[in-house]
Parts: sequence; structure tokens; C-alpha cells
Amino acid sequence: MNNQFPFPQDAGGPQGFPSIEGQQFGNQRFPGSMMPPFGQQQFPGNMFPPFGQQGPSFPPSFPPGGQQGPSFPPSFPPGGQQGGQQGAPTSPPPSFVPQRQSQSVGVFAVDPGSIRGCLFRFTYIWLNNGNAFWLYPTHVGRSSVAGFRWNGFRWTYYGTDLERISSFQCF
Repeated sequence: MNNQFPFPQDAGGPQGFPSIEGQQFGNQRFPGSMMPPFGQQQFPGNMFPPFGQQGPSFPPSFPPGGQQGPSFPPSFPPGGQQGGQQGAPTSPPPSFVPQRQSQSVGVFAVDPGSIRGCLFRFTYIWLNNGNAFWLYPTHVGRSSVAGFRWNGFRWTYYGTDLERISSFQCF
């Protein structure tokens, strides 16, 4: 079995690809003595070292300098606990359905400033499509609201565009 790479070599690397010998990557440097000449694999016919042997540490560690990187997957719901506030409420919403207040007919988006006062409060939402439900908002953006929606049994994370909301009441 041929342990050489099947493409031409040029200046220590395959044609069209530079060698990494002597180059800096983040906080790691690869001097020529660390890298075997191209084509002379450390572990012939195999990408992995023989059992019980330590292989080379490549690619360089991420993030550079041993800093703490992001945690994956990110916490859900986004933001987690902010400003001392908790996530989902620990109790169900009020047991009544509020009376919908009269409104002028038209297609308007709910103003983010108006629904921001309902953050971390039980809020009854009426959507343009006729659906209505309890929401416990935890985030209001420029054009959306997110929080926990009561499905009749438990709170589930939910978000919607403000333009889909026809009216709301918070308690």
C-alpha cells in the first residue's frame, strides 16, 4: 500500500496548498521540527495514531489562549435568567378568560413599548387569526415578543411577531 499522498508536492505541501511549517495560528506556532516533511505520515495508511499513542494536537485549540468559549448548545430559552427574573412561572395563569375590550378596526402592529409593561406578568393575547391564550412575556424586541405560553397543562416557550397580535391585557 502506498503511504504517499496521490497529488504532486510543492514546497512542503500539495500543489496549490501552502505548508503550515513555521507559521503562527492563534497562540500556537508550528516550527519545521514539529511537522514531518509532507508525504511522510506519522501514522502510515491511517489518519489515527496506533492504539495507546498520543497523536498531534491539530487543529490548534479553540478559542486561542485557553479562554472560555461559548457553551453549546446555547441555553434555551435564549437569555436564561436575566435581571434577577426567573424563566417560566411556577404556577398556572389565572383561571378566567378576560373580556376583550373594544378596539377600532384596522391592521396595526402592537407597539413594543405598550407590551413591554407586561414583561414577567400574566398576559392574555388575542391574535389576528382568532387564537387567544395566556402568555408570560420574558422578552420584547422591536418587532416581536417571546416568553412562555400556557398550553392548558404547562408553560412552553413561544414567540411571535407583534404584527400578529390584535390586542392584549396583562394582569
